Amino acid sequence: MVRISKPKTFQAYLDDCHRRYSCAHCRAHLANHDDLISKSFQGSQGRAYLFNSVTLPGTALCPCRVNVGCGPAEERVLLTGLHAVADIHCENCKTTLGWKYEQAFESSQKYKEGKYIIELNHMIKDNGWD
Repeated sequence: MVRISKPKTFQAYLDDCHRRYSCAHCRAHLANHDDLISKSFQGSQGRAYLFNSVTLPGTALCPCRVNVGCGPAEERVLLTGLHAVADIHCENCKTTLGWKYEQAFESSQKYKEGKYIIELNHMIKDNGWD
């Protein structure tokens, strides 16, 4: 009998000296507080934060691929108009966290392109918030 083992998920960790946000379900590190742009966003399930990056330090050439994975882009009508977005998920526990703005079709929304939404109910503050 041949046993097929499930490959282990690689998990990267952010520096202990930085305030960070982690997955509320498995504690995988998602983003640094320094990458937070706005706390005034609405996700599909409630409040959300907009991040400049969920990329871990040293992985600028490979965004959205270590602890956070991206799905395929699709067009959606959001509160601020039509956007092309890709759902993002925790690579460790597979929870959908939010989405990445791939393209904004209205000029006033172009600043969102390449940015990430993570819903508050899927993340926790971790390390150094005291």
